[in-house]
Amino acid sequence: MAEHLQSNVSQDLVWEICRPNNAFLVKRKSGGGSQFSRDPLNLMNKHSRKFAGFVNNKAVGIHPADKAGVTLITKKTKHLNRPAANKNEVSWSGQKSGPKIYKGIVNYTAKQGYRADLRQEAVARASAIRQSQKPKKEDPEPKLRGSKAKKAEEKAT
Repeated sequence: MAEHLQSNVSQDLVWEICRPNNAFLVKRKSGGGSQFSRDPLNLMNKHSRKFAGFVNNKAVGIHPADKAGVTLITKKTKHLNRPAANKNEVSWSGQKSGPKIYKGIVNYTAKQGYRADLRQEAVARASAIRQSQKPKKEDPEPKLRGSKAKKAEEKAT
C-alpha cells in the first residue's frame, strides 16, 4: 500500500497522441506556421515534447505571484490521475532579491529531483518576470542644445 500508482501509459505515447491537437496548442499561420503552448507548466511556451508539462510526470512552471513576486509550480508524481492534487506551489515575495529567488528555484528543483535540463529555463523565466514587475522609469526631458538653448535662455531672462 505504500507504493503510489504509476501511469499506465508512457509519456511518449501521450505526446504522440496529443501532439497534433490539444487544449494548450496555439497555431499561428504568420511567422512560418509557428506553434506555441499555453500550458501552465511549459516554461518556454513552445509546443515541443521537452517543455510540455501535461505530458511529463515531473514538470516545472514559473508564474508571477500576486504582489511582485514569483511562484514556482511543480507537478507531483504521486497523484498523476488527480489533477487537482498533483500540483505544488512555492512562492517568493518581491521583497527577496533576485539571486535569492533564483537560488531557491534551483535548490528546490534539484532537491526534489526535477529535471535538470529545465533549471536554466526556469531561472530565465523567473528573471524575465521579475524584470517585467519593476516600475518603468520616466524618460528625462531632453535638454536643448546649441542655438535653441540660447534662444530659450534669452526668453527666460
